Amino acid sequence: MKNWTQAFKGWLDFLFESPCPLCQRSTPHPFCQDCQRQIQRCQLPALEQFQIDLLPLFAWGAYGGALKRSIAALKYNNQPHLARPLGHWMAQSWLRSGQNLDSAIVVPIPIHSTKRQQRGFNQADLLAQSFCQLSGLTLEPQGLERIRATEAQFGLSSADREQNVAGAFVLGKAFCRKPPTQPVIVLDDIYTTGATAMAAMQTLQRHSIVVQHLVVLARTQRQ
Repeated sequence: MKNWTQAFKGWLDFLFESPCPLCQRSTPHPFCQDCQRQIQRCQLPALEQFQIDLLPLFAWGAYGGALKRSIAALKYNNQPHLARPLGHWMAQSWLRSGQNLDSAIVVPIPIHSTKRQQRGFNQADLLAQSFCQLSGLTLEPQGLERIRATEAQFGLSSADREQNVAGAFVLGKAFCRKPPTQPVIVLDDIYTTGATAMAAMQTLQRHSIVVQHLVVLARTQRQ
């Protein structure tokens, strides 16, 4: 009976295998084992903490290598399911860090409705869903709204990045209806110069909403 069960499981695994988004080898998992190991080598020690304008920034990994390619696959190759393991790894590190924020509300940084329609999803929303599922924190995807379509931040100078996102965010419908009394954690996929994150956080702070942390999947190293 045991041998039959193992054989049946092996047949199911084979039946539902799909190409790994990074190397195209067949795997029953979001990433093949080799690529998963490469992604996890990008992890920073103990959910590394930095300070941006006195606000703690927690980054799961360094933006490069297999982690950079996995984020690109998620966003640009229509692979939304990749957010699940990536968000779970973020949550595992967050829980190990011992942060005492059980009542915090997680607000993903939104993308403009035009871009969301083109892509079909907001990667920060999906990462936040997975992050909250494991961490037990409350998710509020409508805490912020992006009202201005901005150009891609890639390639812009620090000053141009700040100008690009100036006035891009307003308070979302959920927080307009009922401002939160709990602290907020802002979550995004990548942190580069912090222009987008700061614009989003300042929008919340202008409405007297306490922002305690920024959590990101990846942080670039050219700070």
